[in-house]
Amino acid sequence: MRVQIGPAVFDLRSPFADPIQAARTLYRDYPLGLDDEIYDFAVAAIPASPLRRFLRPSLVFEADHMVDDIVPLDASLALLGFEMAINLQMALGYRRDIVLHAASAERDGQGILITGESGAGKSTLSALLSYSAGWRHMGDELALLSLEDAPHLKPYPRPIGLKNRSIEEMAARAPATRFGPRLENTVKGTVQHLLPPVGAIAAMQRFAPPALIVAPHYREGAEPAYYPMSESACYLRLSTASTNQLKLGERGFAALVSVVRSVPAYDIVYGKSEDALALVDRLWTEHRR
Repeated sequence: MRVQIGPAVFDLRSPFADPIQAARTLYRDYPLGLDDEIYDFAVAAIPASPLRRFLRPSLVFEADHMVDDIVPLDASLALLGFEMAINLQMALGYRRDIVLHAASAERDGQGILITGESGAGKSTLSALLSYSAGWRHMGDELALLSLEDAPHLKPYPRPIGLKNRSIEEMAARAPATRFGPRLENTVKGTVQHLLPPVGAIAAMQRFAPPALIVAPHYREGAEPAYYPMSESACYLRLSTASTNQLKLGERGFAALVSVVRSVPAYDIVYGKSEDALALVDRLWTEHRR
């Protein structure tokens, strides 16, 4: 099957029917039926060995760019492998924009960039905004920043990978029909994908200039607080989070510096989801252009 996510088309293959059907179901609202389109990246889920095709089926993944980090997976976890491989293709092979390990969303025609290390609460905050009034989901695991003199964020609205407690958090906020299958006993614990609202997928070609950068820090029991981030600290975080900025040379450097110098950035600390949303709304109201 071929599926378009934001600016890229992916070709997904497997000798097993179930992994492809699972991917087709998860991506049911995305552009499909692209068999005649040129694809950007190919990902194949194949048996770990000839025997593993029939006895306790397990899969390894092959792709245009390195997927060695994806260890052989039980066939029941093929969807997780596809998602990891898709992200690796964008992170390692995409060159048309700056790729950031970050999330993004849009409101009133302007964008917010959510950066932070794994486990800091980035995906949870992204999911919360996705199902909050007024916000449009643009991306969860990766954010795309254009290379113009005045850069803008490009949507890459793949399904949001929720883990462990975040799953229950969003179950009370998003319709049950937007959740993919629950994947147990993965290396990250329990994983479940949450589809963005249909409107966010339909608006994959609508860009937004960044107006706010936040770095979330979830700490159980913490009182909500926010702290301005210096330009140098912001540049260090974003450049470290980018998988391809250095490869883009001077254009990549100039675009990132332009954003850092023109967009306010904050660290936010919170212990509850409601506090996180309130902090973002407060900062957004103060800094929207």
